[in-house]
Amino acid sequence: MDFERIKSLDEQYIMPTYARYDVALLRGSGSVVWDVDDKQYIDFGSGIGVNSLGYCESGWIEAITKQAQLLQHSSNIYYTLPQLRVAQRLCRSAGMDKVLFCNSGAEANECAIKLARKYSFDKYGKGRYEIITLYNSFHGRTITTLSATGQDVFHNYFFPFTEGFVYAKANDLEDLKAKLSDKTCGVFIELIQGEGGVVPLDKDYVKALEDVCRQKDILLIIDEVQTGIGRTGSLFAFQQYGVKPDIVTSAKGLGGGLPIGACLCAEKLAETLNAGTHGTTYGGNPIACAGAEYVLSVVDNEQFLKSVSQKGEYIKSKISKFDGVKEVRGLGLMIGIVLKANSKEVSQKCLENGLLTLTAKDNLRLLPPLNITYEEIDKGLSILEAALKQMT
Repeated sequence: MDFERIKSLDEQYIMPTYARYDVALLRGSGSVVWDVDDKQYIDFGSGIGVNSLGYCESGWIEAITKQAQLLQHSSNIYYTLPQLRVAQRLCRSAGMDKVLFCNSGAEANECAIKLARKYSFDKYGKGRYEIITLYNSFHGRTITTLSATGQDVFHNYFFPFTEGFVYAKANDLEDLKAKLSDKTCGVFIELIQGEGGVVPLDKDYVKALEDVCRQKDILLIIDEVQTGIGRTGSLFAFQQYGVKPDIVTSAKGLGGGLPIGACLCAEKLAETLNAGTHGTTYGGNPIACAGAEYVLSVVDNEQFLKSVSQKGEYIKSKISKFDGVKEVRGLGLMIGIVLKANSKEVSQKCLENGLLTLTAKDNLRLLPPLNITYEEIDKGLSILEAALKQMT
């Protein structure tokens, strides 16, 4: 099927919720993907951080194929082994006590919100339900996670939004303290605001915030939907910040390309969500869990995580010398580039020349596969450098 026919069918049958590039992807291998016209691209986006091991990695394919031949789905009223194996590894590696599996980052964040509110309700009764999030944050596209998102641009059209969220300035502890009240049950943060432009929080601020939460029995909730599963050079970014969240959420790279989310909690919340208070039909699906189990077997390794950090530093050092670059920031292979030129125009120029990139706010964003090779990195960077020269 040629591209024009594909585009016509999309316009006819798909709701127009995506500003698509004029590319229809067909197949991929490693960090390379081909479109329907057999044009090749280096992928520095990995499906917005989902394809953590790139396209069609052989061990991952074998793991999900083997599981598909055994059991593709079962209701959560029964036990399944892949779910238990992933739960054990995630909890032990994250230093958490329990996990609930779901299908996406937004669902994981919804679970975190319910968990925090029920913990506070059980312990303190009604009225202690507010959650403080940060300006410039992004937590999902459901009505409630849009409410939690600290960006006015998302607070439109879908009224009424879920109540109970208060916004504080990032890296400003005094502003956050001023927003605390006897209604506050949790503080919900991203350690690197991904959709907000790849903006890392200050480590001293996060540590001081944790201290405030501990003093007041306010839950520290960390959204690691984008930063988790090795993206920043540790299994979870909070492990580089020296803090211990009460709740941490994960998704994107966990399944290596299959939909799975996870909400993990510390011991004091382990029994908060009991039978009937939360659930999901597909969450913890055996095939998705088989994919996640394989991803963790590769990523949850000291040498592998060290390589992610090294590749990230290599990329940042190269890009910082390119014409038209004002600032490079991020951790590991989560990289934001502040440009002199329009980021969307640069991303389009990269696409034309065989490189897939992302944008976040006014910045270029790179989330390449964690196992990308240096040869693939260099090829992608040469395309980016050429695009920037064309734009200046």
